Amino acid sequence: MDLKARARHSLRSTRYLLGGLATALASLAGCVLLPLVCVALIVAPVLPWAIRPLRSLADAERRRAERRLGRPVRRPYPTLQGSARRQTLQLLRSSGTGKDVAWMLLHGVVGLILPVLVLGALFSLLLSLSIPMWWWTVPSGTLTLLAAPLTTWLQAVVLSAVCVWIFALLFLWLAPAAARWETRIAEVLLGNWTGAERRIEELTASRAGALQAHESELRRIERDLHDGTQAQLVAVAMRLGLADRKFDKDPASARKLMLDARTTVDEALVQLRTVIRGIHPPILSDRGLNGAIRSLAAGRTIPVALDLPEPARRPPAAVEAAAYFVVAEALTNIARHSEARQARVSLRYDRTGLHVLVQDDGRGGAVPGSGEGSGLDGVRQRVAALDGTTRIDSPVGSGTTIEVVLPCGS
Repeated sequence: MDLKARARHSLRSTRYLLGGLATALASLAGCVLLPLVCVALIVAPVLPWAIRPLRSLADAERRRAERRLGRPVRRPYPTLQGSARRQTLQLLRSSGTGKDVAWMLLHGVVGLILPVLVLGALFSLLLSLSIPMWWWTVPSGTLTLLAAPLTTWLQAVVLSAVCVWIFALLFLWLAPAAARWETRIAEVLLGNWTGAERRIEELTASRAGALQAHESELRRIERDLHDGTQAQLVAVAMRLGLADRKFDKDPASARKLMLDARTTVDEALVQLRTVIRGIHPPILSDRGLNGAIRSLAAGRTIPVALDLPEPARRPPAAVEAAAYFVVAEALTNIARHSEARQARVSLRYDRTGLHVLVQDDGRGGAVPGSGEGSGLDGVRQRVAALDGTTRIDSPVGSGTTIEVVLPCGS
């Protein structure tokens, strides 16, 4: 991720943290009221009524976490039945109640501290930029550079540059990390499911997506064969039948029909090769993933920068095909919708697998499932079928970034 993209990501993370201040303040109020509820439970079963505001607060935080995670955070609360006393016993035995209270206690503190730290780093960065404008107004010795008093404009500029770099690096690291921590707290404490349950949920979703992608692919192949190759072969059969009838009486017309039939056969072969390439592009077998991506980039109307290191060993064919499809779909979306001036495709191999990154500097706003982002659903499904992950970042006016990780054991 380049510096500009990292800065945008950090600012979005800061907005997410600031959005959590409302639930953090409400959680802090809940922490103050919690002892009163515990005391009230001694004399009356008030928990079914007291738990409702906490669950509403937890639901609000779940929705925030879901928007950031891109997946649902489960809400498996038990159905309450019977009298107020019986409902109170059900709630006390439910693990969800304890986790909600634990989240409230933790979020009431962490949800306030993290935004303050991030805003402190950001404000310190802005303050450091302004040092050359006001350093001379403070008493001598207030500001120092390497323990030496600040006395010249050059020292003020140097101090400003050093502080800007320190606080910029701190902000770029702290904001995304703090947003991840806050989201992780909500996912773990409010999700109320184990790692095994989460894995089963992910595998179920990826299996459904793989079946849907496979069905769509079969329909596409059937449509291409029916509307293209089959229609052309029917036309060939009709021309050959007419040529057979005219062969004795009008050899010239029969010859023309046979030549037309041969031309149609050539077109049918081209159409058939196109369908075959859609199943598994031959260029992947001939030139590998790097060569195939270079071929994709060469046919574009906008310049595409490539960063394609040679792998220590070649990925499996299914991984190569999925990566090729991701790049092809992303570049097609860029050409059709993004109004970008340039794009970039990079590959990276590490212990987690093959990382595919496609970026552009267009208008952004690509949303999976919409008219302009419908192909992104196919990308997600293909990647999920291989147990991979997809991240799509497309803020309006700031371009689109598609990052895919495909496990390949390389």
